[in-house]
Amino acid sequence: MSSLITEDEISHETELVWLEDVDNLDYVRQSLDRLPTRKGRPPYHRDGRMVGYAILGSNAKPSRASGTFRRRVFWLLPHDRDTEPDGLYARSAPAEAVDPRTLEPCVKGYKTERSEGGPPSTAMQELGITLPL
Repeated sequence: MSSLITEDEISHETELVWLEDVDNLDYVRQSLDRLPTRKGRPPYHRDGRMVGYAILGSNAKPSRASGTFRRRVFWLLPHDRDTEPDGLYARSAPAEAVDPRTLEPCVKGYKTERSEGGPPSTAMQELGITLPL
């Protein structure tokens, strides 16, 4: 879950690679996966699709026990809002979901009104801030 990801676990990231245009996505799911390499496209073994992943710098150390690296992977499931806008997550988001616009290397990101499927708050409306839905 993204809420369980800590800044120190992603402190060796140098780049986020997006496989899709995230401007069209209200949210992405993120997880820390154990992977054999610091960079390159990781294998994907979930339902749905991978939409991005993190690349680690050369200073990232592998686990002593497994020799693997913990890297973020961003993904969506078949029942997520992008493919089922009126489905389960029409007005909410999964626990591990974050707004992709809030993500950067070494920044875990967070949920927004857009990622939660809600309308803009009164404060946003008063400031003239709008988020495309």
